[in-house]
Amino acid sequence: MKLMVIGSGGREHALIRSLKKNPTVTEIYALPGNGGIASDAVCVDIGAKDIPAIVRFAREAAIDYAVVAPDDPLALGCVDALEAIGVPCFGPHKAAAEIESSKVFAKNLMRKYGIPTAAYEVFNSAEAALSYLDTAPLPTVVKADGLALGKGVIIAKTREEARTAVREIMQEKRFGDSGSRVVIEEFLEGPEVSVLCFTDGKTVVPMVSSMDHKRAGDGDTGLNTGGMGTIAPNPYYTPEVAERCMREIFLPTIRAMKQEGREFRGCLYFGLMITFDGPKVIEYNCRFGDPETQVVLPLLDSDLLTVMQAVTEGRLADCPVRFRDAHACCVILASAGYPEHYEKGLPISIPEDVLPHVYVAGAALRDGQLVTGGGRVLGVTAVADTLLEAIGEAYRMADQITFENRYCRRDIGQRALQAKQN
Repeated sequence: MKLMVIGSGGREHALIRSLKKNPTVTEIYALPGNGGIASDAVCVDIGAKDIPAIVRFAREAAIDYAVVAPDDPLALGCVDALEAIGVPCFGPHKAAAEIESSKVFAKNLMRKYGIPTAAYEVFNSAEAALSYLDTAPLPTVVKADGLALGKGVIIAKTREEARTAVREIMQEKRFGDSGSRVVIEEFLEGPEVSVLCFTDGKTVVPMVSSMDHKRAGDGDTGLNTGGMGTIAPNPYYTPEVAERCMREIFLPTIRAMKQEGREFRGCLYFGLMITFDGPKVIEYNCRFGDPETQVVLPLLDSDLLTVMQAVTEGRLADCPVRFRDAHACCVILASAGYPEHYEKGLPISIPEDVLPHVYVAGAALRDGQLVTGGGRVLGVTAVADTLLEAIGEAYRMADQITFENRYCRRDIGQRALQAKQN
């Protein structure tokens, strides 16, 4: 069976490693992949947003099944285009992917169907948004409507910070057309939880919960990044919270999408805040999270390809999905200067025994040598019986990897450990 995975990061590397375990898989192509993924798949130099080229390659290579992993190609209708030539896919259609590609659509969906989320207002002009900020409660959250590489959300503590955010998004077009509209919403407080769910549009199967660490520095300081590390499961996601999320958020969302004529099949990511009033949705993603995937999939006991095919074919209810009763920790190794300016092309050294635990995010091959090629270079994941052991093992392995200007947070998982002790 020939598979094709669209994307080029650590998430895609984790997906490919899991998909390889299925004995029917004969070949996996990564479009475009990266220097580290090249050891587990055939990398093809086609960009994730080049839908016509992806379709041509799928036809020429006689691809049997495709996994569209990143948000951009999903929002551009990659699944629709591949299915039109007879290639079955894991991932939502373009209409369903709007649950991530438009925050306005997502917020209005939640309001219409009574799904718990922060109070909000939508603005089509900077003038109206700036006027609203004169009296908006503080802190407040300003969000660009469209996709912005995870950077289109600003938590403003002062009115001037909020006004600056609106001007940058709407007037200076910092995120291009993604900032044509903004959502200004209530600031929620409480622990955050990420829950990825398999769904075929009818059945919802939550995966193991996780906790992301977004800020660049220890103690959640510094700039927001794409994620500096994750642990799973998240101690704040208790059985009681899980039951409430299924009843009040997960199933209502899937039913709402179906009611709107946008049946969602694929992985729906729920970014949740466990507030004093109960769990509320901060955001939806229409795909596997990164780096959440790097801790969730190592705990999956079931065969990933089998589960994905059940999702695609609408028979998830008949497919057992099991996870290990264990803990995972992923530590991201980044280039100094990330998420702003950083150097590329620096040689990476990874010990052979550590390599199977490494998911490569931003690296290239140069004359057979793996070199840095992005801000987040790679993630190191450890699985153990306890969270403390998983954290210790992840750092033990991470500290054996070397490249110039390498840096990582040293406190991944510490907040979760404190929560377990309380």
